[in-house]
Amino acid sequence: MRVRGMAVGLAALVTVAACGGSGDDTAGGSAEVTVWMYPVIADQDASIDFWEQVESGFEAEHDDIDLTIELQPWEGRDEKIATAIASGQGPDLVLLTPDQTLQYQVTGGLKPVDDAVEDERDAYLESALDVVTFEDELYGVPIYHTSTTTAYNMAAFEAAGITEPPTTWDDVLAAAPALAANGVAVMDYSGSPEMTLNLSFYPLLWQAGGSVFTEDGSDVAFDGPEGLAALQFLLDLQEAGGLPADAATKANAVDGGPLGTGTAAMGYALTATDIEHMKTGVGAENVVVGAPLTDEEQASFGIPGVLALTSISDDDEAANTVAGYIASPEVSARLNDAAGTFPARTDVDAPTGDDALTALNDALQFAIPGEVTPSARQVMAVLSAQLQAALQGSKSAEDALADAATEARDLIARGG
Repeated sequence: MRVRGMAVGLAALVTVAACGGSGDDTAGGSAEVTVWMYPVIADQDASIDFWEQVESGFEAEHDDIDLTIELQPWEGRDEKIATAIASGQGPDLVLLTPDQTLQYQVTGGLKPVDDAVEDERDAYLESALDVVTFEDELYGVPIYHTSTTTAYNMAAFEAAGITEPPTTWDDVLAAAPALAANGVAVMDYSGSPEMTLNLSFYPLLWQAGGSVFTEDGSDVAFDGPEGLAALQFLLDLQEAGGLPADAATKANAVDGGPLGTGTAAMGYALTATDIEHMKTGVGAENVVVGAPLTDEEQASFGIPGVLALTSISDDDEAANTVAGYIASPEVSARLNDAAGTFPARTDVDAPTGDDALTALNDALQFAIPGEVTPSARQVMAVLSAQLQAALQGSKSAEDALADAATEARDLIARGG
């Protein structure tokens, strides 16, 4: 049994000590299952220790299966997974996001995993299963869920004479001038094309009641009135001094960014890590964590991380057994505590300890796990460039969305 970890700054896998053996020693099981895992637990040492414990715990219960978990870097993930599947040399199970799951399912790189959850299907969040169910078959076993919500620097609001945190778009717009007079943007926004729209524009689109794609995924819908309302909201804020001056080009770093330095008063799509950076920057006593913003709808972004069964696997029963174990209530609860993630199951208690964790767990009921279609990433890139043009003042909201829609429809017609 081996846990393989990535050394910081290195591209080569290194083997670390595991329970009961070293080097190429194995547990002698009749089946072998390899899992590619990623830095869900940000601290490398903690990650290695956690997955060593998962391996030893699994093999103590299943002495006929030899489990190897290889810790991979986020960088170059898609390219490495695609190459592994195409060559037939890679993992039996791999951690994926919902859009990646569809990407590899469409190309025949994955097998269904319904058997892995057969006896406990009702214990999972329905949305976490639905987003990785294609053609009525499940292609991912959820092992954790991410969550985002709103956080406020109340010291900045109170300095502007605002004692209650804004919870709606109208509240945010109303607060913008008073904060701008103090040199503070009411809301952070990151318009860099390298920034995922799942953490910038899409939550606003969903709050406006809109969607990126039509229900069947055959067309885009972001150019409707809801998309226009979301983009106009940003442009109105910008005009009122309510966004950072470099909103059109900035990345989403909290540490050292406007939220961390106090030059923006709130973020609306923040993770637990983001909130911790914000507390470090402006003082934990000044940060209040709230619910997702509301316009026509209350919505936020959050996705499950799922274990997918690759076409490489030659013992699906053993692989499904591993997936079910990692997704079990006991392992899930420990993973959430170690990673700062949240349960993808209803029979697992969420991490506790502070108001941020409580608010993020509460926000799961409003979480939308992106919009999963084969062309989702390509359409995101097209739309991102046009949103940037609008924020830079070279296009109106109407023209930016219309141009993005024209290009996106051409992409869809050509198969992405």
